[in-house]
Amino acid sequence: MTSRRPKLFDDDRDHSRGLRRRSTPAERKLWSKLRDRRHFSAKFRRQVSLGPYVVDFYCHEAKLVVEVDGGGHGLAGEIDEDAQRTEWLQRSKLIVLRFWNTDMMQNLEGVLSKITEALVRPSP
Repeated sequence: MTSRRPKLFDDDRDHSRGLRRRSTPAERKLWSKLRDRRHFSAKFRRQVSLGPYVVDFYCHEAKLVVEVDGGGHGLAGEIDEDAQRTEWLQRSKLIVLRFWNTDMMQNLEGVLSKITEALVRPSP
């Protein structure tokens, strides 16, 4: 679940907390593997504000953003917004990986393998 900061939240911290409380089953499944340095000893945080966006998972040391997208991200307007978001993050020298919810539920090991590849690759 990713989104721009809505006006109803006073600050980024409240917004991020709300997103963590409302995480999707796919996000919870991935978080169970990434939290507490469980995957490749990398420190991940979830629902992190980066510029105008809140990203699903972020590893500062690797400059790696991991986004988990549901079916709504396949709609025309969402595709454009996701492309703009990814472009902004990449201009900020971040690596961006996007996965569908179905990837988390059906191929978690494959997702973790891609994340490992990004963690061990030299920074841009």
